[in-house]
Amino acid sequence: MTSRPFNRPPWLFAAALLWLAHPSWAQPNQITIPSPSGYATDGQCAGYPRLPLKTPEGWCAGLVADVRDGLRMPRRLLELAPDRFWITDMGSWEPKQGRLLELKTPGQPGEPKRTRVLAKGLDRPHGLIRGPDGRVYVGEAGAIWRTPSTQVEREIVLRDLPDTGAHPLTEMVFAPPGTLLVNVGSATDACRADQQDKPSLPCPEIAGPHPRAAVYQAVFGGSDFKRQSFEPWAFGLRNSLGLAVTADTTNGATRLWQAENSVDYTDEQAPAEELNELTQGTHYGWPYCVSDKKGRSVVARGYKKRTPCGPTEAQPPFQVWPAHVAPLQLLAVPPVRAGETARPWSGRLLAVWHGYRSPGHRIVAWRLDPQGRPTGEREDIVSDWDASPGLRPLGNPAGITVDSQGRLWIVEDRNRTVIVIAPDKPTTSPR
Repeated sequence: MTSRPFNRPPWLFAAALLWLAHPSWAQPNQITIPSPSGYATDGQCAGYPRLPLKTPEGWCAGLVADVRDGLRMPRRLLELAPDRFWITDMGSWEPKQGRLLELKTPGQPGEPKRTRVLAKGLDRPHGLIRGPDGRVYVGEAGAIWRTPSTQVEREIVLRDLPDTGAHPLTEMVFAPPGTLLVNVGSATDACRADQQDKPSLPCPEIAGPHPRAAVYQAVFGGSDFKRQSFEPWAFGLRNSLGLAVTADTTNGATRLWQAENSVDYTDEQAPAEELNELTQGTHYGWPYCVSDKKGRSVVARGYKKRTPCGPTEAQPPFQVWPAHVAPLQLLAVPPVRAGETARPWSGRLLAVWHGYRSPGHRIVAWRLDPQGRPTGEREDIVSDWDASPGLRPLGNPAGITVDSQGRLWIVEDRNRTVIVIAPDKPTTSPR
């Protein structure tokens, strides 16, 4: 028969090129073909296939789970006990396709009985946190419910949240003493219909007793920790998928932080994404005002000569971030206690930058000062996540958590992975 040298899977050529380009991988049994999620692996990290990602010195990235474990669109994960995690998996952007999953570690991707479905038919589940009452709170589009961590027993604590429009996902964070901050995202990008030349003024989305584009506060209390109130708390916040609380160690107070996904201009460098320190009753600008890269409030497109954007109209951001980095989560990590080992994320505010443009697809951090404010230069915790054929796909981190061992865990939604950032313990290559 006539040979057909080009009738080979595309990944085979990519793997061969990778073998030549990376001599350290050219050892017996070292190189593996890309996983179903698109990652090639080289050796081990914490017992998992090692991934080609840039991490802090002394740390490495391991592939814990992927589509072989049933992941479809994971958005958050939470450790409930050592080696036991819950994951909210949206399934897709279609309603009622989401699930709550349990993942047990260790083990290799695709091993039987590592994952199981705890609840299905959920409506775009996103937020996942543990409350001060010890129960787990799950945010769906339209509702928040809680359950014991031992088994799923759904108790709805907030219902009738907006579940339509561009930003229906529910993010949440508890702040002492028993207050829950909840994202209610805007229904549109900039308060305009798709073909409308000028956005509405005033914007109807931010009017009335139940505005959108706001962070609401629910107060819980009593012996049964029931909800006692729910009302809008901070305004003009287009989509608050990052919410975090930090401690001011000088006076025992807390600070509340919001990561703002700003308006979707087609410009690569405008408008800036924002980190806002939230205070009750304050307006942060949407849809009338956006921030430039220097942190100044400027009038949003469509509103020029129609509305002002000074300090009295919109609270300036605490920080501005590159345009389109799409912050999807904030996580405040306490500093290490006496006798503990410091980690690259200890005492820091972490942000998940999901965006596909060059500044995005990474996990970043800032040190927290004694007042609980992020300070200093940005630190890249996980980066070099650009797509490289045969090596890795474009990163799309969606959620993070820190486990009881101090390791950082990541879920990617489109790549459908769980990744752990763990201490690197070098292994001897075969000779």
